[in-house]
Amino acid sequence: MLFGKRNDIEQYDNGYISKIPVFQFILLSCLVPLWAAAASLNDVLITQFKSVFALSDFASALVQSAFYSGYFLISIPASMVIRNTTYKTAILCGLGFYIAGCSLFFPASHMATYTMFLVAIFAIAIGLGFLETSVNTYSTMLGPQETATLRLNISQTFQPLGSIAGILLGKYLIFQEGESMASQLASMDAVQAAAYKMEMLQHTLEPYHIMIYILLGIFALFAVTAYPKCKVKSASTEGVPSIGKTLSYLAGNGRFKRGIVAQFLYVGMQVAVWSFTIRLALHLDPTINERAAANYMVVSFIFFFVGKFIANFLMTKFSANKVLALYAAIGVLDIFVVAFAPGMAAIYGAIFASFLFGPCWATIYARTLDAVEKKYTETAGAIIVMSIIGGAFVPAIQGYVSDITGSMQLSFIINVVCFAFIAWYFHKEAQLEAGEELELAHQN
Repeated sequence: MLFGKRNDIEQYDNGYISKIPVFQFILLSCLVPLWAAAASLNDVLITQFKSVFALSDFASALVQSAFYSGYFLISIPASMVIRNTTYKTAILCGLGFYIAGCSLFFPASHMATYTMFLVAIFAIAIGLGFLETSVNTYSTMLGPQETATLRLNISQTFQPLGSIAGILLGKYLIFQEGESMASQLASMDAVQAAAYKMEMLQHTLEPYHIMIYILLGIFALFAVTAYPKCKVKSASTEGVPSIGKTLSYLAGNGRFKRGIVAQFLYVGMQVAVWSFTIRLALHLDPTINERAAANYMVVSFIFFFVGKFIANFLMTKFSANKVLALYAAIGVLDIFVVAFAPGMAAIYGAIFASFLFGPCWATIYARTLDAVEKKYTETAGAIIVMSIIGGAFVPAIQGYVSDITGSMQLSFIINVVCFAFIAWYFHKEAQLEAGEELELAHQN
């Protein structure tokens, strides 16, 4: 018997429903901090692995490449699972892969090879690809159409909580007290260094041990909770559009393609800034250790939450496109501060960038999905999630720039391009929105 079944909710032909099932929506939103925690732990792992495996900045960024490649590869298969079954089934698949990926950290820590850790991270990303493909679209569908964007932004408001939890787990369970790892390794002979590195790798297990228990509990809750299907009625009566027809339609949709590029660059920029904030702090202040540097990430995620919260409020008063265009324009100026400001002003600029990141993902996602006919929703949502592959490329490019210039701070300049495109994207969306409103006024 399933828990929480509602008989007072009407299913509309376009897939939306008449009321928001509150418990189901809250439980669905709880998945957002779970994938955020995994992503923020990567920021800790990059710093840890760089010292343990003596990696360049480019090589250490492969943590993110493995992570976001998993998203890219699984998104279309995940959308096919949704099309042929339900959102709930895809969510349970995602949780299963997430649990399996966390479990792989145990053999990886004993094998002590960077490649095996990348495999474990990739497996986690497979699970998260299922979850994001399902949850982001499902959040928009789980209620009336007119509040779809707001629902997704509310769900995404939980993300900073997971990000903060992940960075705190990394700070206290992976990073240790005392001098930085680089300083300690410099004073050891080869035998001592090898033993110390193995000890540090064992600490990477602790957060994932906790995550497994949490994930098992969430899996059980989802398994026994009833969820509405939220499927387009015409798709079930006239047949689901073929993948070829769907891709052909999406390829000809200009608004959709602009949204994909914007999401690709946004995710790449966010991941790059967060991946190297701890490294930037260590670069600017060599007297602090990794645990102290992690505090800057905690503050960044708090700013991320505040930025999202303020944007949600502003979007109830003004056009979401205008709010985001302003955020992104300020972001261009802020990244120049990060790249060129003297001293610790650069790290404060990186923290403020997180404030500006707050509403971007959810708003780009909702605006891009809104440009698509509802019968193509599942595949369109999957392709938007695939654009997360930006997180595999932009950090690697920034790491390469850092290696060739010898300046971690200067490497942040590549993110100016990302913020500039996002500002243009929302300016373009605002123009289209104004045109639609004018046309509607003439019709009336």
